[in-house]
Amino acid sequence: MGKYCASLGVLKGPWDQVFAAFWQRYPNPYSKHVLTEDIVHREVTADHKLLSRRLLTKTNRMPRWAERFFPANVAHSVYILEDSIVDPKNRTMTTFTWNINHARLMVVEERCVYQVNPENSNWTEVKREAWVSSSLFGVSRAVQEFGLARFKSNVTKSTKGFEYVLARMQGEAPSKTLVETAKEATEKAKETALAATEKAKDLASKAAPKKKQYV
Repeated sequence: MGKYCASLGVLKGPWDQVFAAFWQRYPNPYSKHVLTEDIVHREVTADHKLLSRRLLTKTNRMPRWAERFFPANVAHSVYILEDSIVDPKNRTMTTFTWNINHARLMVVEERCVYQVNPENSNWTEVKREAWVSSSLFGVSRAVQEFGLARFKSNVTKSTKGFEYVLARMQGEAPSKTLVETAKEATEKAKETALAATEKAKDLASKAAPKKKQYV
């Protein structure tokens, strides 16, 4: 029996804007793990619903204890299919995603429903469900626990990325991103390294030279 989790969140943007942002999510500062995205199918149905299928490639570093179950040259990238149904009349968008490789180790299936928030029509409600399963004999429970924890971590990144794209669309200055935080950390590290270098030079100049010894 696999693991299941569900959550209900809110994006502070109208449904139409969230729908548009959905197709512009990548790249963003929180999606470094998303390598590629390709639309493999798209059609408009007779009742005016938009059906799409995308193929996404994401990085997926395995935990050390799981690497021993796979050859050393196994691909660490994960291929994910994403089906979506957009209903502009009822203002809902439903997405289904699942991985198509590494299925022996773990399968993560996700269903998201985006709809107008009932309490604030200028916001969008996101209902998210996920199922994590593994058929790896002997360690399936540990794999499922790991998969669920990673899924929750990726949801946080996904939400921050969505908010970043929405802020740009709304003409607002996005909150400080990981890139900006990393840049500040890099600058601080440079200053620290420079100070350390100067101190090392000062100590070296004060140290008495030693004669070389040969054996």
